[in-house]
Amino acid sequence: MARIIGGLAVSHTPTIGFAVDHDKQDEAAWAPIFQGFEPIKAWLKEQQPDVLFYIFNDHVTSFFFDHYGAFTLGVDERYDVADEGGNPRALPPIGGHAALSRHIGESLMSDEFDMGFFRDKPLDHGFFSPMSALLPCEPDWPVEIVPLQVGVLQFPVPSAARCYKLGQALRRAIESYPQDLKVAIVATGGVSHQVHGERCGFNNPQWDAQFIDLFVNDPVRLTEMTLAEYATLGGMEGAEVITWLIMRGALSSTVKQLHYDYYLPSMTGIATLLLENQARPVPAELNARHLQHMGRQLAGIEKLEGTYPFTLERSAKGYRLNKFLHRMIEPNWRQRFLDEPETLFKEAGLSEEECELVRRRDWRGLIHYGAIFFVLEKLAAVLGIANLHVYAAMRGQSLEDFMKTRNQQVLYSVAGKTAR
Repeated sequence: MARIIGGLAVSHTPTIGFAVDHDKQDEAAWAPIFQGFEPIKAWLKEQQPDVLFYIFNDHVTSFFFDHYGAFTLGVDERYDVADEGGNPRALPPIGGHAALSRHIGESLMSDEFDMGFFRDKPLDHGFFSPMSALLPCEPDWPVEIVPLQVGVLQFPVPSAARCYKLGQALRRAIESYPQDLKVAIVATGGVSHQVHGERCGFNNPQWDAQFIDLFVNDPVRLTEMTLAEYATLGGMEGAEVITWLIMRGALSSTVKQLHYDYYLPSMTGIATLLLENQARPVPAELNARHLQHMGRQLAGIEKLEGTYPFTLERSAKGYRLNKFLHRMIEPNWRQRFLDEPETLFKEAGLSEEECELVRRRDWRGLIHYGAIFFVLEKLAAVLGIANLHVYAAMRGQSLEDFMKTRNQQVLYSVAGKTAR
């Protein structure tokens, strides 16, 4: 089973990444930041975790307000560096442990946390700023990650109590994963700062010290505070430290503090904290019971002939194909598909098996492969095919025979009036 070896917390101010990129680590203004990182770097080198579960918040880079969630889990195989307006930093992408991500996602959903899931989104300084100071990255990063983006910029946002409870559920998720992995939980953001309005530049070192003390020794008390109280004490943007409680909730109730450092160079109090997990071995039956709990909602679904739940595993397998078909919502893409399908197949990087399924309009085969029906009806609309033709093909029937099973003899599709 996977196990949590510890938790570390660090601010994710872009100051850190800027200093790394411009070789300022030894200059007087920046040196204290990197001195605070050294014990954590040494611990990571010694412990060599397999995976970092990485809690961060995006800064309106990859997550905009057209679709903004509270807890959004990355389920990708790799994560690129985001361009935040002045070109991406010169860092390599980092690998994702997609299987662990899917397991965690399923577990959290079974514990009634309404998760979102993301792929194809680069990560901004909320992730890469501290990472570039913690670990070497040439030629590649030495760990894989499972990233969790917490939406704390547009209210309402999760409460401190909800974050802590998510951490407790995260512990059950990780410890029930069957592969033997060493996992460290990383919390980023904060501490006290405010970057907008007339209160811009606010800091409160006294609160930062009190927060860390409570965080280590009595975290439940922090869950009783409101977001307004966090903002009063630590600044509006500094209230993002509630996300640290996800990390603390995932650890044992008693932890060993290995390191703490604090430095306030400019706009943000920069704290580094390292906690060693003190968890005791869990009886195997508890993990087995949790795995059974995770599968409860779909238990028995395999008995439904011709039924294929669109799980995270199916989504991952069919992602490239589904993405290709989803783009039929773009006028230029669908016209190119009609005019030059083979060129488009190559451009999208489809496998020969995927290409052949689309060429043959093998509706049943596409479902078996991992396509979701709702991109198939988009393809059908582009081709001028009614939904009922697709339904009949999936049943292995002629349209005429299938229509005999319907109450009304009608044809329809999702195409607009001007569609082909």
